[in-house]
Amino acid sequence: MQVAHIALWTNNLEDACAFWREHFNAHVGEAYHSKRREGFISHFVTLASGPALELMTLPGLVDKPAREDNRTGWAHIAISLGSVEAVDKLVASLKPLGALVHEARWTGDGFYEAVISDPDGNLIEITS
Repeated sequence: MQVAHIALWTNNLEDACAFWREHFNAHVGEAYHSKRREGFISHFVTLASGPALELMTLPGLVDKPAREDNRTGWAHIAISLGSVEAVDKLVASLKPLGALVHEARWTGDGFYEAVISDPDGNLIEITS
């Protein structure tokens, strides 16, 4: 088995698509407008490899706090950038935008990683 895609709700589909395109060089597919669910729009976002992301919006979505340290549910998505230099470069570009949650560091289990957030506050772990 493999993960086919990961779906994320967003109130600002354009900002979410732009974030993935600009910072991860993702391909953003054409908009899908549902005929069964009024106002539902989504885009599939693909990276160089791995499962796709489906960014979805619908009128009337309820905002939730951007971050809650102690909660159930998905904690983050992790994306390997391939090198320490790539992690540092992305951190440097996102820090001035306020998207850096945790500075890059070597973890006790041997990973070089930082944590950033997308425009909706979803956490993304970037690793070497």
